[in-house]
Amino acid sequence: YEIVDNSIDESLAGFCTDIHVTIHKDNSVTVEDNGRGIPVDIKEDSGKSALEIVHTVLHAGGKFGDGGYKVSGGLHGVGASVVNALSEKYIVEVSRDGYVWRQEYMRGEPLAPVEKVKPTDKTGTKTTWWPDPEIFTETTEIDCDVIANRLREMAFLNKGLKIIFSRHDSEETETFHYAGGIGSYVEFLNKNKTVINEKPIYIDKVVGDLQVEVAMQYTDSYQESVLSFANNINTHSGGTHLTGFRNSITRVINDYARKNNILKDSDSNLSGEDVREGLTAIVSVKIPNPEFEGQTKEKLGSQEALGAVQDAVKDKLQEWLEFNPKIAKTILDKTLQAQRAREAAR
Repeated sequence: YEIVDNSIDESLAGFCTDIHVTIHKDNSVTVEDNGRGIPVDIKEDSGKSALEIVHTVLHAGGKFGDGGYKVSGGLHGVGASVVNALSEKYIVEVSRDGYVWRQEYMRGEPLAPVEKVKPTDKTGTKTTWWPDPEIFTETTEIDCDVIANRLREMAFLNKGLKIIFSRHDSEETETFHYAGGIGSYVEFLNKNKTVINEKPIYIDKVVGDLQVEVAMQYTDSYQESVLSFANNINTHSGGTHLTGFRNSITRVINDYARKNNILKDSDSNLSGEDVREGLTAIVSVKIPNPEFEGQTKEKLGSQEALGAVQDAVKDKLQEWLEFNPKIAKTILDKTLQAQRAREAAR
């Protein structure tokens, strides 16, 4: 995914709208985007092209320090150089500065300097690589379904981005393109469920450098299904953004229930579990220099995400409940039922 992540970083920075991913019969992979293209200028200190450095030096990508991407989803900052090192053969073509530039590598080593191939008026990066069977000794076969699911998820998380997927095991290409972004994601997750609010509640707020996006929809199910992401990375263990979301909806729904006399003074508050029963939600933050707990990046630790998500959800959800009293009552009836069932089970 690291090469696709590089293209998505170009999209987050506002320079890329289309990504084409192809898995060929020989298990090689091609990723092509219409971003700015990796820089090809020669670096004075090394005498090498920036393109070669990105592909041969760890942590040389555009994401570290100033002047790099403000928000990046590349997990470990080693991206292209690691994919190159794990490939038997690797070819990169960059369209930039009026020309197509090309370099080829074998097992991570460049076969020749970057070559200027032909004039072009396009921009973008096209990368093809063959996984190295000496490293991947069990199999170099790529599971197309796993890739398709991840590409679909990326398209949901970056609304408007178009990802086209061609796979050797199917004649048809799949296009993932969602103008509704994570709102469409929630609808996709709920497609076989009975929903309470027909249109997901959608929240999109920028707080300083941090973007908060939340989509939520209640169903008649008893299960809670909430996914959280930071810079497109699935934070399976949650973190500050998820805590902010949970705190906020529990508080807002309790406040609404008391204000409208649905909860009496003598009634106890609805718990977080009561409020989230049957809820499907996506919580996605885009944040510069995120702090994760552990190298697997499964839990977000950035404190500023907590307050940002909490405030964004509070304002929008309060407003939505006020404007949709009928659906709000149905949701509250469901949460009260959950509370009664929980208390009866004690």
